[in-house]
Amino acid sequence: MTFSPSRRAFTLGASAMALAACSQDAGANEVVNVYSARHYDSDRRLYEAFEESTGISVRALTGSAEQLLERLRAEGEATEADLVVAADAGNLWRLKDAGLLQNTVTPTLETSVPAGLHDPDGAYWGFTRRARVIIYRRDAVQPEELASYDNLADARFRNQIVMRSSTNVYQLSTLASRIERLGVENARAWAAGVRANFARDPQGSDTDQIRAVAAGEAQATVCNHYYYLRLQQSDDPADRETAEKVGLIFPDQNGAGTHVNISGAGVTAHAKRRDNAVRLLEYLVSDEAQTLLAPLNDEFPIRPEIAPAPALAALGAFRAEDIPLSALGENQAEAARIFEEVGWR
Repeated sequence: MTFSPSRRAFTLGASAMALAACSQDAGANEVVNVYSARHYDSDRRLYEAFEESTGISVRALTGSAEQLLERLRAEGEATEADLVVAADAGNLWRLKDAGLLQNTVTPTLETSVPAGLHDPDGAYWGFTRRARVIIYRRDAVQPEELASYDNLADARFRNQIVMRSSTNVYQLSTLASRIERLGVENARAWAAGVRANFARDPQGSDTDQIRAVAAGEAQATVCNHYYYLRLQQSDDPADRETAEKVGLIFPDQNGAGTHVNISGAGVTAHAKRRDNAVRLLEYLVSDEAQTLLAPLNDEFPIRPEIAPAPALAALGAFRAEDIPLSALGENQAEAARIFEEVGWR
């Protein structure tokens, strides 16, 4: 198996030729080509286990979700990609909306993936879950002060909130979910309120926001839960110290629940090895793969009966928001407009 050695995408021509060569070398029925926007060692392990189980070689090329979308669009029918993997339903919806995925529905997929964690038409299927949590500084905030996402817009937190850029898909999906639940005007008022509480202009990653809170630059932020866990379990004492200074809250447990998103995959519209792509997709959501992934990854398994990693289980159970995944894509443009209107860059 070959796997892209870096996070940087290959050039379009090079990637297409590389995958074509892989297919010729391995045989058309013994390979599946994957474009992946995930860059985790855990995924590498999954692909290796799939190879051992089926004899089908996984050839994976990596890039950002936007790069992969543009590559697939440019390659068209000539693409060698059979399966595309991406984090966030907003990214997966973009691929579907661009006509780059084909609907794929099988009994195994329907049985293995809960109804709310896949595209209703079968264009993409989730295989991990991630929660959008609130991180707060323990020496400055009481947890009850941030029991809801709403509290991030309270005047109590003037000049005390840090966030990443509004162009980030995690932020877009978070606001898109609010639009779906509470409407455009509520979403605009909330975004404006949070923007008024900024301690600085948006910058950096989710991890950078946590570090800023721990360093005293602000009192709270939002992030995907696993960024906190990575700091908590890091080999670097400075990272562990950062995690000790902050707390994690699953918001809105007395209301709509915490915003939850997915990582998922879909069969490409012009897959040349569709059967192998479907087999890999079914494997990703299988008990075997989910059980293998759980201790390797800080994301939640797709089904509650699969035990998560111990550090993740230690965070406790929580109530998840219940909205259609498709809303995260369908409301994305409106979310971007709202962020622009309120000055959240």
